[in-house]
Amino acid sequence: MPSFIKPWYQLGYIIPHLYTDQDAYQFYRVAPDGMMLVTTGLNLREYSLAAVEENLPTLWERFNLLAQKKVDRISLSGVPVASALGRPKMLEILQEAEARTGLVCDTDLEAHIAALKALGATQIALATRWPEAINQMLTRYLALADIHVLGCCSRSRSLDQNKGANASDDHELALELGRQALQQFPQAQALLMPGGLWYAIYAAPQLESEFGKPVLLNILSTTWAALQSASQPLVQRPQNHWGMLLSRL
Repeated sequence: MPSFIKPWYQLGYIIPHLYTDQDAYQFYRVAPDGMMLVTTGLNLREYSLAAVEENLPTLWERFNLLAQKKVDRISLSGVPVASALGRPKMLEILQEAEARTGLVCDTDLEAHIAALKALGATQIALATRWPEAINQMLTRYLALADIHVLGCCSRSRSLDQNKGANASDDHELALELGRQALQQFPQAQALLMPGGLWYAIYAAPQLESEFGKPVLLNILSTTWAALQSASQPLVQRPQNHWGMLLSRL
């Protein structure tokens, strides 16, 4: 295993919260050695359009901050954030962010879309920890990208409940909801399990092994999107045991 004096790739990551825990921990499980996550945060208080819009002025400050840090790419975490805004508005924000920063700007949700298309998956199942209103907004967003959600298995929780969730319990919940979704919707070509606060990084490859279908998490799709579009040859690649998507790099 090579030892790097400095990172050879820096991914700027705007998370919806004031602190970083699961995002960074899971990223450093799957990212290749020498890839660094540079995080900054918003202060999303709940899953609602009003809460998202309240954070938009801060969002522009965060794009500028990461551009000053000389990252290679910027991604906005928070699938509920993009879902609440809707795809046309989200793409408009990304286009303006790219014009302001001179960098490629992405979201977890757009990375999911790119990953699903690369996998040839247009019929998918969802497993989430969100209220039905968020699931419906996400379904509508994906439909605008020609990705059809066959069905969703969910354990509805508030944002505060998800922030305080236990990692071990969340792992078991990921297995439970993932199995339920793939069993109820066997025609699904992939399973999407979004949520940066969801500790599901070890559940995803287990579900892939059981069902033979790709399972996408935020950090998997966003890391894949960053690396597959890197402007220079990869110094290292992720380990294949982290799943079908990253093994394609």
